[in-house]
Amino acid sequence: MKIDAHQHFWEYSPEEYPWISERMRGLRRDFLPQHWVSSAKSSGMEVSVAVQARQTLQETEWLLALAEANPSVAGVVGWVDLRSPNLVTDLERFSSRKKLVGVRHVAQDEPDDQFLIRDSFTAGIAVLSRFKLAYDILIYPKQLPAAIALARKFPGQPFVLDHIAKPNIAEKMWEPWAALFRELGREPHVQCKLSGMVTEAHWHGWRAEEFTRYLDLAWETFGEDRLMFGSDWPVCLASASYEQVFSIISDYLSQFSQNTRDKVLGGNAARFYHL
Repeated sequence: MKIDAHQHFWEYSPEEYPWISERMRGLRRDFLPQHWVSSAKSSGMEVSVAVQARQTLQETEWLLALAEANPSVAGVVGWVDLRSPNLVTDLERFSSRKKLVGVRHVAQDEPDDQFLIRDSFTAGIAVLSRFKLAYDILIYPKQLPAAIALARKFPGQPFVLDHIAKPNIAEKMWEPWAALFRELGREPHVQCKLSGMVTEAHWHGWRAEEFTRYLDLAWETFGEDRLMFGSDWPVCLASASYEQVFSIISDYLSQFSQNTRDKVLGGNAARFYHL
């Protein structure tokens, strides 16, 4: 089964999605499961993992309801406040819903680059294993040292790095991102999503070969068993169509066996998120 391991849904309102700027005005509309199916079918994607886009318990509830009503949504990475005294109660409520597979916090927007390893946050990470939930790491390169420390602090917790930590591909960013990326990849319980790259390149002005060195490093670092495809739809539409995003990864994978391609395009996500 082909699985898109990273995409989003929303019912658009400017109050709830202030980050969707005028430059991204094409995203100022609703994106729902039927729209994902329409976008993804030409690439052969069958199901997806819906990832939170707002930090509210209401959105997590809404995503789970969408997943329960739509077979195309295989799992949900929701949001809960990992620093809340009500965390266990919230997780008990949500984990009874079979399609909750993970949790994410928009750590990239936190002004404190050490946010991921503050005691108030790691106390919440420590609870996730009790509920068999993964954690998605959403960061910028400057926050990679904290992500490395987080992974080392919790060797039994499944982690996945979103968007290869968002290096500035448009400016050909390499170091120190590459060295830190390698260091995080040495932790065997950390996976990586091949996602979010087109929006780090020149929007609608990128060339496919620009991504090759980043994909080469991801392959060298994480290998065929710890990489998964994610479209980052509909955010990707700011820079590329769904088909273009898929083609970047599928064309890169053409050098490998069918078994290897199947892992990256679905098998690894199914295993990691227990889909």
